[in-house]
Amino acid sequence: MANSPAALAGMWASFGAFAGGTPGPALGEQIAVAVANRNACEYCLSAHTVLGRKAGVSREALEAAQTGSSDDPRTAVLLGFALKLAEDRGQVTEQDVRAVREQGWSDEHIVEVIGQVALNLFTNYVNVALQVPVDFPSVALRRG
Repeated sequence: MANSPAALAGMWASFGAFAGGTPGPALGEQIAVAVANRNACEYCLSAHTVLGRKAGVSREALEAAQTGSSDDPRTAVLLGFALKLAEDRGQVTEQDVRAVREQGWSDEHIVEVIGQVALNLFTNYVNVALQVPVDFPSVALRRG
């Protein structure tokens, strides 16, 4: 990112904005882990696993998040929605959105999750395309 001051500024501003968003940092890191695993971005998976632990997420919860799973049904539906956004390039259905709302998530949460997925896609693509070396403790990709 440092090769482009505009990209770096945009990334940091977006991460900063979402850090104070409604889902909160712990859930934001679980979303980042799920999207990174989906995109086979070892750099982001490793980085967001470290950040997730710092945000108070257990190792087991972060491992589950890699495949969109969680012991908490509210978290599981949101992670599943995030992965569907990434896998289907935003082409979610009315039923997909309704399932998230039925678990008590607001439209504010939904929009912020869409934004977080988009931001994580950007960072995943940069790290994968440019083969950025992982400088965090490595985390193995998981298949769901």
